[in-house]
Amino acid sequence: MIDPTLAQSRQSRLLAAMDRAGIDAAAIVPGANFLFLTGVQFGLMERPTVLFVTRAGERHAVIPLLERSRWRAAAPDVETAYWQDADGYDEAFRAVAGRLGAGRRIGVEGQRMRFFEAQALRAAFPGATVTDAHAAISHMRLHKDAGEVAALSRAIEISEAALAATLASAAAGMSEAEFRQRLVAAMLEAGADGPSFEPIVLAGAASADPHGTPSPQRRLEKGKPLLVDYGAAFGGYAADITRTFFVGHASPEHRAIYEAVAAANGLGHAIARPGMSMDEYDRRVTQAMKDAGFADLVVHKTGHGLGLEVHEAPQVMAGNMQAMEPGMVFTLEPGLYRDGDIGVRIEDDLLVTEDGARSLTGFSRALTVIG
Repeated sequence: MIDPTLAQSRQSRLLAAMDRAGIDAAAIVPGANFLFLTGVQFGLMERPTVLFVTRAGERHAVIPLLERSRWRAAAPDVETAYWQDADGYDEAFRAVAGRLGAGRRIGVEGQRMRFFEAQALRAAFPGATVTDAHAAISHMRLHKDAGEVAALSRAIEISEAALAATLASAAAGMSEAEFRQRLVAAMLEAGADGPSFEPIVLAGAASADPHGTPSPQRRLEKGKPLLVDYGAAFGGYAADITRTFFVGHASPEHRAIYEAVAAANGLGHAIARPGMSMDEYDRRVTQAMKDAGFADLVVHKTGHGLGLEVHEAPQVMAGNMQAMEPGMVFTLEPGLYRDGDIGVRIEDDLLVTEDGARSLTGFSRALTVIG
């Protein structure tokens, strides 16, 4: 159960977002938004679980009976319709619909609510308009408060300590899978709740695949890169960090690619500030790599929001005219990728402040040779 004052503040953010979006009620399924409002971590499963919040601030829920004890302890003030497997969930949805009334405009998380949940919603609210309000609902998490920044900072601190410990034993001949296993173990030993996502550990030419999968067959080789994209979870919040190393030595061409990415990363640290659009930020960071002669090796945007989810708003990309605002946290991750040869990405987690941005990550960005 989250602090009542904090819970009220968070719900107020949601109500303001709903008012701007013109929706009468929000239907929220387990995930980051559900956790943010209730402090309860339910997983998406075959049993529909939905929290309804009206513009008047009323809260109702459809909850599986087997979760009743945990839900009552966390959300005693929520009017809840429980259902059990033998009876099905239709009556629970109808009970909530009867309390909320017909003719409403209901906003759902279009990127998270599944088809069968939306169907149950439409069946229970035949007179309602069901619309995608994912962006509006998630907007309440856009600006991080001091507690959230503290959790993110701790997740990052754990992550960086784990990477340092893992690198101490890394050497040519170690497999990507073994490095990954050691990294996850080090995060857990340092106090992580677990990894925030499956770590990406890619050696040699495999590093040119930005989201490749670690292999027990591929091994660290002298003169080849090692890309590590990973993060620890702490208190529900996710770190997301990438560093690229070289085993034994780095060729002049590989050094040039690395330095171009490092320069773009450095520029991103220097120019981030309130009022700058994500569009301008992405274009300037990307242009730095293009100006260095590597335009053909740019394959992705500059970053994304970070918090309870590894990828959330704001998207740091061309075309997003949203302005940076104090309290936003996003990744800065310029990268260059040459198929069959090398991938280099340097990713930091930045907090927008009143007059600029502060890096929550501190792990060295200098070209580093290991093993």
